[in-house]
Amino acid sequence: MVNFCAVFGCGNRADREKDLSYFRLPTLRQKHGEQTLQLSEERRRMWLSNIGRSDIKISNFPYTRVCSDHFVSGKPADLYDKLNVDWAPTLNLGHVKVLPSPSAATDRYNRVLCRVKKRKRHDAAETLSSLQDVLVDDQTCLTEESVDHNTREIQTDLNGHNLEQIQQELRRLTIENMELKSEIASRKMTAESLEGDDDKVNYLTGLSTHLILMQVFSLISSYLTETHLSSLTKFQQLMLTLMKLRLNVQNEFLGIIFQCAQPTVSRTFLNTLHVLTRLQPLIRWPEREEIKKTMPMEFRRYLNGKVVVIIDCFEVFIETPSNAEAKAMTWSSYKHHNTVKFLIGITPQGTISFLSQAWCGRASDKFVTENSGFLNKLLPGDVVMADRGFDVKDSIGVMMASVKMPAFTKGKKQMPALELEESRKLAHLRIHVERVIGLMRQKYTFLSGIVPIDHLRTTDDKGLTTIDKVAIVCAALTNLSPNIVSFD
Repeated sequence: MVNFCAVFGCGNRADREKDLSYFRLPTLRQKHGEQTLQLSEERRRMWLSNIGRSDIKISNFPYTRVCSDHFVSGKPADLYDKLNVDWAPTLNLGHVKVLPSPSAATDRYNRVLCRVKKRKRHDAAETLSSLQDVLVDDQTCLTEESVDHNTREIQTDLNGHNLEQIQQELRRLTIENMELKSEIASRKMTAESLEGDDDKVNYLTGLSTHLILMQVFSLISSYLTETHLSSLTKFQQLMLTLMKLRLNVQNEFLGIIFQCAQPTVSRTFLNTLHVLTRLQPLIRWPEREEIKKTMPMEFRRYLNGKVVVIIDCFEVFIETPSNAEAKAMTWSSYKHHNTVKFLIGITPQGTISFLSQAWCGRASDKFVTENSGFLNKLLPGDVVMADRGFDVKDSIGVMMASVKMPAFTKGKKQMPALELEESRKLAHLRIHVERVIGLMRQKYTFLSGIVPIDHLRTTDDKGLTTIDKVAIVCAALTNLSPNIVSFD
Protein backbone atom coordinates (compact mmCIF):
# COMPACT_ATOMS: atom_id res chain seq x y z
CA MET A 1 0.00 0.00 0.00
CA VAL A 2 1.41 3.38 -1.07
CA ASN A 3 1.56 6.07 1.59
CA PHE A 4 0.30 9.50 0.59
CA CYS A 5 -0.05 12.74 2.52
CA ALA A 6 -3.59 13.46 3.81
CA VAL A 7 -3.10 17.23 4.22
CA PHE A 8 -5.56 19.31 2.19
CA GLY A 9 -4.02 20.24 -1.17
CA CYS A 10 -0.83 18.17 -0.70
CA GLY A 11 -0.14 15.62 -3.43
CA ASN A 12 3.01 14.00 -2.04
CA ARG A 13 3.19 10.22 -2.43
CA ALA A 14 5.78 7.78 -1.14
CA ASP A 15 6.29 6.23 -4.60
CA ARG A 16 7.16 9.67 -6.14
CA GLU A 17 8.69 11.84 -3.41
CA LYS A 18 10.97 9.21 -1.95
CA ASP A 19 13.10 11.69 -0.02
CA LEU A 20 10.17 12.58 2.31
CA SER A 21 9.07 10.85 5.50
CA TYR A 22 5.44 10.02 6.31
CA PHE A 23 4.11 10.06 9.87
CA ARG A 24 1.04 8.36 11.30
CA LEU A 25 -1.81 10.19 13.01
CA PRO A 26 -1.03 10.36 16.79
CA THR A 27 -2.41 7.39 18.71
CA LEU A 28 -4.33 7.60 21.99
CA ARG A 29 -2.11 6.43 24.86
CA GLN A 30 -4.61 4.76 27.16
CA LYS A 31 -2.17 2.82 29.34
CA HIS A 32 -0.14 5.76 30.64
CA GLY A 33 -2.65 7.50 32.88
CA GLU A 34 -5.44 10.02 32.53
CA GLN A 35 -3.21 13.06 31.88
CA THR A 36 -1.31 11.38 29.05
CA LEU A 37 -4.59 10.19 27.52
CA GLN A 38 -6.01 13.73 27.57
CA LEU A 39 -2.80 15.13 26.08
CA SER A 40 -2.80 12.58 23.24
CA GLU A 41 -6.49 13.25 22.54
CA GLU A 42 -5.82 17.00 22.32
CA ARG A 43 -2.87 16.39 19.98
CA ARG A 44 -4.93 14.18 17.66
CA ARG A 45 -7.68 16.82 17.49
CA MET A 46 -5.11 19.50 16.54
CA TRP A 47 -3.62 17.26 13.82
CA LEU A 48 -7.05 16.60 12.31
CA SER A 49 -7.92 20.30 12.46
CA ASN A 50 -4.68 21.31 10.73
CA ILE A 51 -4.99 18.59 8.08
CA GLY A 52 -8.24 20.30 7.08
CA ARG A 53 -10.07 17.28 5.67
CA SER A 54 -13.72 16.69 6.57
CA ASP A 55 -13.92 13.35 4.75
CA ILE A 56 -11.55 11.43 7.07
CA LYS A 57 -13.50 8.77 8.96
CA ILE A 58 -12.53 7.12 12.23
CA SER A 59 -11.97 3.85 10.38
CA ASN A 60 -9.32 5.61 8.24
CA PHE A 61 -7.29 6.95 11.17
CA PRO A 62 -4.75 4.04 11.15
CA TYR A 63 -3.98 4.72 7.47
CA THR A 64 -3.77 8.54 7.65
CA ARG A 65 -0.27 9.94 7.01
CA VAL A 66 1.29 13.44 7.05
CA CYS A 67 4.54 14.08 5.16
CA SER A 68 7.59 15.86 6.53
CA ASP A 69 6.92 18.94 4.33
CA HIS A 70 4.41 20.14 6.93
CA PHE A 71 6.82 20.26 9.89
CA VAL A 72 9.40 22.99 10.54
CA SER A 73 12.05 20.49 11.65
CA GLY A 74 10.90 17.81 9.21
CA LYS A 75 9.38 15.56 11.88
CA PRO A 76 6.79 15.73 14.74
CA ALA A 77 7.85 16.79 18.21
CA ASP A 78 7.51 14.58 21.30
CA LEU A 79 4.06 14.21 22.85
CA TYR A 80 5.08 15.97 26.05
CA ASP A 81 6.76 18.88 24.21
CA LYS A 82 3.47 20.72 23.70
CA LEU A 83 5.07 24.16 23.21
CA ASN A 84 7.14 22.97 20.28
CA VAL A 85 6.02 24.33 16.89
CA ASP A 86 6.09 20.78 15.47
CA TRP A 87 3.68 19.38 18.08
CA ALA A 88 1.24 19.38 15.13
CA PRO A 89 1.72 20.02 11.37
CA THR A 90 1.77 23.77 10.63
CA LEU A 91 3.52 24.28 7.24
CA ASN A 92 2.04 24.25 3.73
CA LEU A 93 -1.44 23.24 4.89
CA GLY A 94 -3.39 24.70 1.97
CA HIS A 95 -5.78 26.65 4.23
CA VAL A 96 -5.58 29.60 6.62
CA LYS A 97 -7.55 28.43 9.67
CA VAL A 98 -4.58 27.09 11.62
CA LEU A 99 -4.24 28.85 14.96
CA PRO A 100 -1.61 29.69 15.99
CA SER A 101 0.37 30.17 12.79
CA PRO A 102 3.84 28.55 12.47
CA SER A 103 5.58 31.86 13.04
CA ALA A 104 3.39 32.66 16.06
CA ALA A 105 3.94 29.22 17.53
CA THR A 106 7.68 29.53 16.98
CA ASP A 107 7.73 32.96 18.60
CA ARG A 108 5.77 31.70 21.57
CA TYR A 109 8.11 28.72 21.94
CA ASN A 110 11.16 31.01 21.77
CA ARG A 111 9.66 33.34 24.36
CA VAL A 112 9.12 30.44 26.76
CA LEU A 113 12.70 29.30 26.25
CA CYS A 114 13.92 32.86 26.82
CA ARG A 115 12.03 33.07 30.11
CA VAL A 116 13.47 29.70 31.15
CA LYS A 117 17.00 30.89 30.33
CA LYS A 118 16.52 34.14 32.22
CA ARG A 119 15.13 32.32 35.23
CA LYS A 120 18.03 29.84 35.25
CA ARG A 121 20.59 32.65 34.90
CA HIS A 122 18.86 34.50 37.71
CA ASP A 123 18.92 31.40 39.97
CA ALA A 124 22.60 30.80 39.19
CA ALA A 125 23.45 34.43 39.86
CA GLU A 126 21.64 34.34 43.22
CA THR A 127 23.55 31.19 44.20
CA LEU A 128 26.86 32.79 43.36
CA SER A 129 26.00 36.02 45.13
CA SER A 130 25.05 34.20 48.32
CA LEU A 131 28.44 32.51 48.31
CA GLN A 132 30.45 35.62 47.46
CA ASP A 133 28.30 38.29 49.20
CA VAL A 134 27.79 40.39 46.07
CA LEU A 135 24.70 42.27 44.95
CA VAL A 136 22.48 40.95 42.16
CA ASP A 137 20.80 43.21 39.65
CA ASP A 138 16.92 43.24 39.63
CA GLN A 139 16.95 42.29 35.92
CA THR A 140 18.53 38.91 36.74
CA CYS A 141 21.85 39.97 35.21
CA LEU A 142 25.08 40.31 37.11
CA THR A 143 26.86 43.60 36.58
CA GLU A 144 30.48 43.52 35.60
CA GLU A 145 31.39 45.72 38.59
CA SER A 146 29.95 43.27 41.19
CA VAL A 147 31.34 39.98 39.97
CA ASP A 148 34.79 38.61 39.52
CA HIS A 149 36.30 36.76 36.59
CA ASN A 150 35.05 33.32 37.77
CA THR A 151 31.45 34.57 38.00
CA ARG A 152 31.53 35.93 34.44
CA GLU A 153 32.88 32.60 33.22
CA ILE A 154 30.05 30.66 34.88
CA GLN A 155 27.44 33.10 33.57
CA THR A 156 28.85 32.78 30.06
CA ASP A 157 28.83 29.00 30.39
CA LEU A 158 25.17 29.05 31.44
CA ASN A 159 24.31 30.71 28.13
CA GLY A 160 25.80 27.80 26.29
CA HIS A 161 26.07 24.08 26.74
CA ASN A 162 25.10 23.90 30.45
CA LEU A 163 21.81 25.69 29.86
CA GLU A 164 20.89 23.14 27.20
CA GLN A 165 21.65 20.35 29.66
CA ILE A 166 19.45 21.99 32.30
CA GLN A 167 16.65 22.33 29.79
CA GLN A 168 16.92 18.65 28.82
CA GLU A 169 16.93 17.64 32.49
CA LEU A 170 13.81 19.69 33.13
CA ARG A 171 12.07 18.01 30.22
CA ARG A 172 13.12 14.58 31.45
CA LEU A 173 11.85 15.31 34.97
CA THR A 174 8.54 16.58 33.57
CA ILE A 175 8.02 13.37 31.64
CA GLU A 176 9.03 11.28 34.66
CA ASN A 177 6.58 13.22 36.85
CA MET A 178 3.72 12.56 34.44
CA GLU A 179 4.62 8.87 34.25
CA LEU A 180 4.68 8.58 38.05
CA LYS A 181 1.28 10.27 38.28
CA SER A 182 -0.05 7.83 35.71
CA GLU A 183 1.37 4.90 37.68
CA ILE A 184 -0.23 6.15 40.90
CA ALA A 185 -3.55 6.56 39.15
CA SER A 186 -3.33 3.03 37.73
CA ARG A 187 -2.82 1.58 41.21
CA LYS A 188 -6.10 2.97 42.54
CA MET A 189 -8.86 0.49 43.31
CA THR A 190 -10.61 -0.28 40.03
CA ALA A 191 -12.83 -3.05 38.75
CA GLU A 192 -10.16 -4.07 36.25
CA SER A 193 -7.47 -4.37 38.93
CA LEU A 194 -9.60 -6.95 40.80
CA GLU A 195 -10.73 -8.94 37.79
CA GLY A 196 -9.71 -12.59 37.94
CA ASP A 197 -8.53 -12.35 41.56
CA ASP A 198 -11.39 -13.84 43.60
CA ASP A 199 -9.18 -14.33 46.66
CA LYS A 200 -8.44 -10.62 46.79
CA VAL A 201 -12.11 -9.78 46.29
CA ASN A 202 -13.09 -12.12 49.12
CA TYR A 203 -10.49 -10.65 51.47
CA LEU A 204 -11.45 -7.03 50.77
CA THR A 205 -15.23 -7.34 50.46
CA GLY A 206 -16.37 -10.69 51.88
CA LEU A 207 -17.98 -11.58 48.55
CA SER A 208 -17.03 -14.90 47.00
CA THR A 209 -16.17 -13.83 43.46
CA HIS A 210 -15.45 -10.80 41.30
CA LEU A 211 -18.63 -11.59 39.33
CA ILE A 212 -20.82 -11.21 42.43
CA LEU A 213 -19.06 -7.94 43.28
CA MET A 214 -19.80 -6.55 39.81
CA GLN A 215 -23.43 -7.70 40.06
CA VAL A 216 -23.80 -5.78 43.33
CA PHE A 217 -22.16 -2.76 41.75
CA SER A 218 -24.50 -2.88 38.75
CA LEU A 219 -27.52 -2.91 41.08
CA ILE A 220 -26.53 0.21 43.01
CA SER A 221 -24.28 2.20 40.66
CA SER A 222 -27.15 4.30 39.30
CA TYR A 223 -27.93 5.53 42.83
CA LEU A 224 -24.35 6.63 43.58
CA THR A 225 -23.21 10.13 42.70
CA GLU A 226 -20.02 11.07 40.86
CA THR A 227 -19.09 14.47 39.44
CA HIS A 228 -15.97 16.00 37.93
CA LEU A 229 -15.13 17.23 41.44
CA SER A 230 -15.45 13.78 43.06
CA SER A 231 -12.21 12.32 44.37
CA LEU A 232 -13.63 8.78 44.20
CA THR A 233 -15.32 6.91 41.38
CA LYS A 234 -18.57 5.03 41.98
CA PHE A 235 -16.72 1.72 42.15
CA GLN A 236 -14.22 3.13 44.64
CA GLN A 237 -17.10 4.38 46.81
CA LEU A 238 -18.49 0.84 46.92
CA MET A 239 -15.09 -0.68 47.65
CA LEU A 240 -14.39 1.81 50.44
CA THR A 241 -17.69 0.94 52.14
CA LEU A 242 -17.29 -2.82 51.78
CA MET A 243 -13.71 -2.66 53.08
CA LYS A 244 -14.91 -0.66 56.09
CA LEU A 245 -17.53 -3.32 56.86
CA ARG A 246 -15.24 -6.23 56.07
CA LEU A 247 -12.01 -5.15 57.80
CA ASN A 248 -13.28 -2.51 60.28
CA VAL A 249 -10.21 -0.34 59.62
CA GLN A 250 -9.80 3.30 60.61
CA ASN A 251 -10.90 6.09 58.29
CA GLU A 252 -7.33 7.38 58.21
CA PHE A 253 -6.15 4.09 56.70
CA LEU A 254 -8.88 4.14 54.05
CA GLY A 255 -7.93 7.74 53.28
CA ILE A 256 -4.38 6.60 52.53
CA ILE A 257 -5.55 3.68 50.38
CA PHE A 258 -8.00 5.75 48.33
CA GLN A 259 -5.93 8.98 48.45
CA CYS A 260 -8.66 11.18 49.90
CA ALA A 261 -9.29 13.14 53.09
CA GLN A 262 -10.74 11.59 56.23
CA PRO A 263 -14.01 13.61 56.06
CA THR A 264 -14.46 12.29 52.50
CA VAL A 265 -14.08 8.72 53.78
CA SER A 266 -16.69 9.23 56.52
CA ARG A 267 -19.15 10.94 54.18
CA THR A 268 -18.68 8.33 51.45
CA PHE A 269 -19.21 5.45 53.88
CA LEU A 270 -22.51 6.84 55.20
CA ASN A 271 -23.86 7.75 51.76
CA THR A 272 -22.92 4.44 50.13
CA LEU A 273 -24.20 2.47 53.11
CA HIS A 274 -27.58 4.14 52.66
CA VAL A 275 -27.60 3.14 48.99
CA LEU A 276 -26.61 -0.45 49.84
CA THR A 277 -29.77 -0.83 51.95
CA ARG A 278 -31.49 -1.32 48.60
CA LEU A 279 -30.18 -4.89 48.88
CA GLN A 280 -32.65 -5.51 51.74
CA PRO A 281 -34.93 -7.63 49.46
CA LEU A 282 -32.20 -10.28 49.64
CA ILE A 283 -33.44 -10.83 53.22
CA ARG A 284 -36.80 -12.34 52.35
CA TRP A 285 -39.28 -14.59 54.08
CA PRO A 286 -39.81 -17.50 51.67
CA GLU A 287 -43.14 -19.08 50.87
CA ARG A 288 -43.98 -22.31 52.62
CA GLU A 289 -43.72 -24.31 49.38
CA GLU A 290 -40.22 -22.95 48.75
CA ILE A 291 -39.14 -24.06 52.22
CA LYS A 292 -40.52 -27.58 51.71
CA LYS A 293 -38.77 -28.02 48.36
CA THR A 294 -35.37 -27.02 49.73
CA MET A 295 -35.67 -28.54 53.21
CA PRO A 296 -32.42 -30.32 54.24
CA MET A 297 -32.79 -34.04 54.93
CA GLU A 298 -31.91 -33.84 58.64
CA PHE A 299 -34.85 -31.48 59.24
CA ARG A 300 -37.15 -33.84 57.36
CA ARG A 301 -36.01 -36.80 59.42
CA TYR A 302 -36.27 -35.21 62.86
CA LEU A 303 -39.09 -32.66 62.53
CA ASN A 304 -41.10 -33.90 59.55
CA GLY A 305 -40.09 -30.86 57.51
CA LYS A 306 -42.34 -28.39 59.34
CA VAL A 307 -39.68 -25.97 60.58
CA VAL A 308 -39.89 -22.58 58.81
CA VAL A 309 -37.39 -20.54 60.82
CA ILE A 310 -34.68 -20.78 63.47
CA ILE A 311 -34.40 -17.65 65.61
CA ASP A 312 -31.76 -16.25 67.91
CA CYS A 313 -30.48 -12.86 69.10
CA PHE A 314 -27.02 -11.44 68.66
CA GLU A 315 -25.53 -8.36 70.26
CA VAL A 316 -23.13 -5.69 68.98
CA PHE A 317 -20.87 -3.74 71.34
CA ILE A 318 -21.28 0.05 71.40
CA GLU A 319 -19.43 2.91 73.03
CA THR A 320 -20.58 3.69 76.55
CA PRO A 321 -23.21 6.47 76.39
CA SER A 322 -22.65 9.57 78.51
CA ASN A 323 -26.34 9.74 79.41
CA ALA A 324 -27.09 7.69 82.54
CA GLU A 325 -30.48 6.47 81.28
CA ALA A 326 -29.08 5.42 77.92
CA LYS A 327 -26.19 3.71 79.66
CA ALA A 328 -28.61 1.68 81.78
CA MET A 329 -30.86 0.80 78.82
CA THR A 330 -28.00 -0.51 76.70
CA TRP A 331 -26.22 -2.46 79.44
CA SER A 332 -26.22 -6.20 78.73
CA SER A 333 -25.86 -8.39 81.81
CA TYR A 334 -25.07 -11.30 79.51
CA LYS A 335 -22.21 -9.58 77.64
CA HIS A 336 -21.19 -7.28 80.55
CA HIS A 337 -20.98 -4.40 78.09
CA ASN A 338 -23.19 -1.75 76.52
CA THR A 339 -24.77 -3.33 73.45
CA VAL A 340 -27.57 -3.21 70.93
CA LYS A 341 -29.50 -6.39 70.16
CA PHE A 342 -30.88 -7.84 66.91
CA LEU A 343 -33.32 -10.70 66.39
CA ILE A 344 -32.28 -12.85 63.45
CA GLY A 345 -34.12 -15.69 61.79
CA ILE A 346 -32.76 -18.19 59.26
CA THR A 347 -34.40 -20.79 57.09
CA PRO A 348 -33.50 -24.47 57.48
CA GLN A 349 -31.31 -24.00 54.39
CA GLY A 350 -29.18 -21.43 56.27
CA THR A 351 -30.21 -18.17 54.57
CA ILE A 352 -31.19 -15.13 56.64
CA SER A 353 -34.95 -14.62 56.28
CA PHE A 354 -35.62 -12.09 59.07
CA LEU A 355 -33.66 -9.31 60.76
CA SER A 356 -35.09 -6.88 63.28
CA GLN A 357 -34.03 -3.33 63.94
CA ALA A 358 -31.58 -2.67 66.76
CA TRP A 359 -32.91 -2.81 70.32
CA CYS A 360 -31.26 -1.79 73.59
CA GLY A 361 -29.06 -4.52 75.03
CA ARG A 362 -31.15 -4.61 78.19
CA ALA A 363 -34.25 -5.78 76.29
CA SER A 364 -35.05 -9.45 76.77
CA ASP A 365 -35.19 -11.95 73.91
CA LYS A 366 -38.91 -12.39 74.52
CA PHE A 367 -39.58 -8.64 74.34
CA VAL A 368 -37.66 -8.26 71.09
CA THR A 369 -39.43 -11.27 69.54
CA GLU A 370 -42.88 -9.96 70.43
CA ASN A 371 -42.27 -6.34 69.33
CA SER A 372 -40.06 -6.66 66.26
CA GLY A 373 -42.76 -7.73 63.79
CA PHE A 374 -41.53 -11.31 63.70
CA LEU A 375 -44.85 -12.82 64.78
CA ASN A 376 -46.62 -11.30 61.79
CA LYS A 377 -44.57 -13.52 59.49
CA LEU A 378 -45.92 -16.78 60.93
CA LEU A 379 -48.72 -18.88 59.47
CA PRO A 380 -50.88 -21.50 61.25
CA GLY A 381 -48.99 -24.76 61.58
CA ASP A 382 -45.50 -23.25 61.34
CA VAL A 383 -42.77 -24.58 63.62
CA VAL A 384 -40.19 -22.18 65.07
CA MET A 385 -36.91 -23.37 66.59
CA ALA A 386 -35.39 -21.31 69.41
CA ASP A 387 -33.01 -21.50 72.36
CA ARG A 388 -34.10 -22.07 75.95
CA GLY A 389 -34.04 -18.33 76.70
CA PHE A 390 -36.93 -17.59 74.35
CA ASP A 391 -40.02 -17.86 76.50
CA VAL A 392 -42.34 -17.16 73.59
CA LYS A 393 -44.56 -20.24 73.43
CA ASP A 394 -47.66 -18.27 74.34
CA SER A 395 -46.92 -15.46 71.88
CA ILE A 396 -46.24 -17.82 69.01
CA GLY A 397 -49.19 -19.99 70.03
CA VAL A 398 -51.50 -17.02 69.45
CA MET A 399 -50.43 -17.14 65.79
CA MET A 400 -51.42 -20.87 65.67
CA ALA A 401 -47.76 -21.85 65.44
CA SER A 402 -45.50 -23.84 67.78
CA VAL A 403 -41.99 -23.60 69.22
CA LYS A 404 -39.36 -26.31 69.42
CA MET A 405 -36.53 -25.79 71.88
CA PRO A 406 -34.21 -27.98 73.98
CA ALA A 407 -35.69 -29.09 77.30
CA PHE A 408 -34.84 -27.29 80.55
CA THR A 409 -32.67 -29.13 83.04
CA LYS A 410 -33.26 -26.78 85.96
CA GLY A 411 -34.89 -28.56 88.91
CA LYS A 412 -34.32 -32.01 87.43
CA LYS A 413 -31.83 -34.49 88.82
CA GLN A 414 -31.76 -36.45 85.62
CA MET A 415 -33.41 -35.89 82.25
CA PRO A 416 -35.39 -38.84 80.84
CA ALA A 417 -33.63 -40.67 78.00
CA LEU A 418 -36.30 -39.85 75.41
CA GLU A 419 -36.35 -36.18 76.34
CA LEU A 420 -32.53 -36.09 76.35
CA GLU A 421 -32.34 -37.58 72.86
CA GLU A 422 -34.91 -35.11 71.52
CA SER A 423 -33.07 -32.18 73.08
CA ARG A 424 -29.81 -33.35 71.55
CA LYS A 425 -31.37 -33.49 68.08
CA LEU A 426 -32.94 -30.05 68.50
CA ALA A 427 -29.68 -28.54 69.72
CA HIS A 428 -27.88 -30.09 66.75
CA LEU A 429 -30.30 -28.43 64.33
CA ARG A 430 -30.61 -25.11 66.16
CA ILE A 431 -26.85 -24.62 66.11
CA HIS A 432 -27.11 -23.59 62.43
CA VAL A 433 -28.38 -20.14 63.38
CA GLU A 434 -25.28 -19.58 65.51
CA ARG A 435 -23.14 -20.70 62.57
CA VAL A 436 -24.80 -18.10 60.33
CA ILE A 437 -24.30 -15.39 62.95
CA GLY A 438 -20.67 -16.41 63.28
CA LEU A 439 -20.25 -16.37 59.50
CA MET A 440 -21.71 -12.86 59.27
CA ARG A 441 -19.46 -11.57 62.06
CA GLN A 442 -16.44 -13.26 60.50
CA LYS A 443 -17.13 -11.81 57.06
CA TYR A 444 -17.92 -8.30 58.30
CA THR A 445 -15.84 -7.57 61.37
CA PHE A 446 -17.48 -4.16 61.79
CA LEU A 447 -20.12 -6.09 63.78
CA SER A 448 -17.43 -7.52 66.06
CA GLY A 449 -15.93 -4.17 66.99
CA ILE A 450 -17.21 -1.35 69.21
CA VAL A 451 -19.67 0.80 67.27
CA PRO A 452 -19.40 4.59 67.73
CA ILE A 453 -22.28 6.12 69.64
CA ASP A 454 -23.20 8.44 66.75
CA HIS A 455 -24.12 5.34 64.69
CA LEU A 456 -27.16 4.91 66.95
CA ARG A 457 -28.82 8.09 65.73
CA THR A 458 -31.68 7.97 63.22
CA THR A 459 -30.42 9.17 59.84
CA ASP A 460 -33.46 8.93 57.51
CA ASP A 461 -37.23 9.17 57.37
CA LYS A 462 -37.59 5.40 57.78
CA GLY A 463 -36.32 5.57 61.34
CA LEU A 464 -33.22 3.52 60.57
CA THR A 465 -30.00 4.20 62.42
CA THR A 466 -26.57 3.68 60.91
CA ILE A 467 -26.12 0.42 62.85
CA ASP A 468 -29.48 -0.77 61.45
CA LYS A 469 -28.20 -0.12 57.95
CA VAL A 470 -24.93 -1.90 58.71
CA ALA A 471 -26.79 -4.99 59.92
CA ILE A 472 -29.10 -5.00 56.89
CA VAL A 473 -26.23 -4.72 54.42
CA CYS A 474 -24.10 -7.34 56.18
CA ALA A 475 -27.02 -9.79 56.32
CA ALA A 476 -27.93 -9.22 52.67
CA LEU A 477 -24.33 -9.72 51.51
CA THR A 478 -24.00 -12.83 53.68
CA ASN A 479 -26.97 -14.31 51.82
CA LEU A 480 -24.86 -14.08 48.64
CA SER A 481 -22.46 -16.65 50.12
CA PRO A 482 -22.88 -20.41 49.63
CA ASN A 483 -25.28 -22.06 52.09
CA ILE A 484 -23.66 -23.50 55.19
CA VAL A 485 -26.33 -26.19 55.65
CA SER A 486 -25.96 -29.20 53.39
CA PHE A 487 -29.10 -30.40 51.61
CA ASP A 488 -28.12 -34.02 52.27
